[in-house]
Amino acid sequence: MSFFVVPVFRSPAQSVSFAPNLYPMPRVLRILNRFNLGGPTYNAAYLTRYLAPEFETCLIGGHADPDEQSSTSIAESIGVPFEQVPGMYRSLNWRNDRMAYQWIRQKIEEFKPDIVHTHAAKAGALGRMAAAKCGVPAIVHTYHGHVFSGYFSPLKTHVYKVAERRLARQSHAIVAISPEQKHDLVSIYRICSEEQTHVVRLGFDLERFQQGHEEKRRAFRREFGLEEDTLVISIVGRLTAIKNHELFLHAFSKLRSLTRKPIVGLIVGGGELDDELQEITSLLAMEYSPATQRGILFAGWRHDIDHVMAASDIVALTSHNEGTPVSLIEAQASGVPVISTGVGGVEDVIQRDRTGIICQPNDASAFAYGLLRLIENPGLRADYGRNAAQHATRYHYSRLVSDMSELYNSLLKK
Repeated sequence: MSFFVVPVFRSPAQSVSFAPNLYPMPRVLRILNRFNLGGPTYNAAYLTRYLAPEFETCLIGGHADPDEQSSTSIAESIGVPFEQVPGMYRSLNWRNDRMAYQWIRQKIEEFKPDIVHTHAAKAGALGRMAAAKCGVPAIVHTYHGHVFSGYFSPLKTHVYKVAERRLARQSHAIVAISPEQKHDLVSIYRICSEEQTHVVRLGFDLERFQQGHEEKRRAFRREFGLEEDTLVISIVGRLTAIKNHELFLHAFSKLRSLTRKPIVGLIVGGGELDDELQEITSLLAMEYSPATQRGILFAGWRHDIDHVMAASDIVALTSHNEGTPVSLIEAQASGVPVISTGVGGVEDVIQRDRTGIICQPNDASAFAYGLLRLIENPGLRADYGRNAAQHATRYHYSRLVSDMSELYNSLLKK
């Protein structure tokens, strides 16, 4: 049986005493929701790797769901050691969550961090509870999106809001990954205060998206039998309800009636809606045809996302809600124009009518005509692509590390 428990907390000022760190550098215990492919893992891994030697960081995190792609390879690829928390999974489960909470408390007592920094909801709940109980000097939480819109029933959403407000009172700093998200957290949903909330945009190693573009494009297209003049519209992400791939399929169906050009919709990712989306594709008679170079291709999970972006002419996103959409950052770093529904932090990532097109949420017709505008105007695609490559530099990990270092030092001085 799964349920949500709202605990009673002490305020940070009333927390139990915590032995001062006698080591030569401040220690950070970084707790990741789970090691699944996406922005939070990149964020946690790059901070762990590149905040050294100024900070000593221990990275721990939960387990990916069976229908998710594990992201442990991201940490391994840059030489970041990590541990996975026993019992910490995405779903709520009293027995597992209690096991994870006890394990995290023990880790805090052994590592004696100056800062506990949690990333996303489950890590934020268990990690902040444990850190407050142990009297950790500084508690930081990053929202990589939120569940206050588009996820749950009104009653369940209300319960989550109440819980997050209590957790915020245990936090010395809240990190929002875009100005829009800060506005949501502070002004719309009233989760945390203006004073404690800081905007720190995500950061990535973007170099692989800027190198070897033509070679990667040829190799990927050759693998799937795509001709050079075929226009590839890619959408990258977990096949789950919040990503609204069904909108992409209906927009693509509409687009096929508007143009006779060779167009392929490339769906990259996996998830619980895989079979359902393939069935919709079949019902709409949109299976990919190598002869006509038209239709929908399901590519599954891929580690070579830089090859996917290089092979794409347009990258799409159709979500109901987003924090900072990583696929749009990677696309723009690759010099690829983008189109997205205007939700969450999308407006912070895309420069409207300069690097891409932003459409009203859940409007398949508007999305189709936005795609048509890009397809019919190669010069516009080229202009957007050049602007996008320049715009994406603000998401380099060096800026992320600098911003977070400044925040940590300000907390420790207090």
